[in-house]
Amino acid sequence: MRISKLFIDRQVVDHPLTQSIQARLDVPAIIVQSAQKVHEMVASAPDPIQSGKEILYLSRNQCAFFKRCPGTRHYTCCDYRILHIGTFCYMDCAYCILQTYFHPPVLEYFVNHEDLIAELDTVFSQKSIFRIGTGEFTDSLIWTLWTDVAKLLVDRFAAQEHAVLELKTKTTAIEQLQNLNHNRKTITAWSLNTPKIIRTEERGTAGLSARIDAAARCEKWGYPLAFHFDPLIIYDGCERAYIRVIETLFSRLSAENMVWISLGTLRFPPPVKAVIQKRFPDSRIVYAEFIRGSDGKMRYFKPLRIDLYRKIIACIREHAPDVIVYLCMEDDEVWQKTLGFTPADVGGLSHMLDMSAAKHCHLNLDAIPESATTRTARGLDFTAKGGKIQGHAGPRSLRVKPGAKHPVWNTQSKCPSAIR
Repeated sequence: MRISKLFIDRQVVDHPLTQSIQARLDVPAIIVQSAQKVHEMVASAPDPIQSGKEILYLSRNQCAFFKRCPGTRHYTCCDYRILHIGTFCYMDCAYCILQTYFHPPVLEYFVNHEDLIAELDTVFSQKSIFRIGTGEFTDSLIWTLWTDVAKLLVDRFAAQEHAVLELKTKTTAIEQLQNLNHNRKTITAWSLNTPKIIRTEERGTAGLSARIDAAARCEKWGYPLAFHFDPLIIYDGCERAYIRVIETLFSRLSAENMVWISLGTLRFPPPVKAVIQKRFPDSRIVYAEFIRGSDGKMRYFKPLRIDLYRKIIACIREHAPDVIVYLCMEDDEVWQKTLGFTPADVGGLSHMLDMSAAKHCHLNLDAIPESATTRTARGLDFTAKGGKIQGHAGPRSLRVKPGAKHPVWNTQSKCPSAIR
């Protein structure tokens, strides 16, 4: 990866992390009063998106580091929290919505780690379960080229017992994770796809074998694992190709060490189509049949999504009947027809994932008040006695101690025979 220009906001010129990053980059620094000059330079380039991938802007995060996942009320969201360490990515995936999410997009890193740590300490003091990720607005591990942020976060999470950190990546940049006392509070996660999609639509990313090799190394170092098949892309032969990926995955890694696997099909805001057509003229992914979903994004027709999910879930269940599988941004109908239940049946998706994190990452549920484990999702209140909201009976508490059997595992292993 190549950084052609380094911009530094005047506010952080003397910050120790700024100086450390400067020392690692052999690029002259340009001091700016604000982001405006950076954005003007990127916007004036022939390909602003590519230009933004080659410019690094160091600044101070003036807003909160800790944010909610930007889900939508129309589909079930996993309700994890975002740790906003930076923006954009130097890799170049055709389908990436960050191409139109930031205006213009630019690699921006927030150096005020002292504020990040202060926010985390406040979160940890709340005595509630949190699943926290850094891979929503960027790739979690690209910043390890210039910073020690992965070590900082892994060490911080290891010292508490109520939250897990998920580092999601398409790279193999795991060196900083070696020899850390992570205490199983950090989940190393990879976005996976078929070799064809990686080759044609995910420029600059690590290959499939390299990603799985990196995951195997992290497993050897004691880290829990997670995998995200998102976006699943429909093309001739895709079903068999995804099954081969799953078979390879379970031939190399232990299913017992996987905290969760998520599935989500290709979806994108309408403006992304023109960007893909211009920047990826050989790509065919936007020429399938799509329908506008309830969230305004373009999606495959529901029967096509259900059919692909069914076949992939059946393969996963064959190799790993107890691994938690969930759907990203789908409605109850799709859940019922593919997994055999809806999130509400098991206390909500958020609760389901919290309990899997507790089991695999050894979270201390005994120290958390019952009221703090209450989860609300899709209008349902999950309390010890079960609640009633909007006329629906809530399930009894699904709290379990790490290592204990959770009702959701029984539910997920009882998929309809047609999809097993």
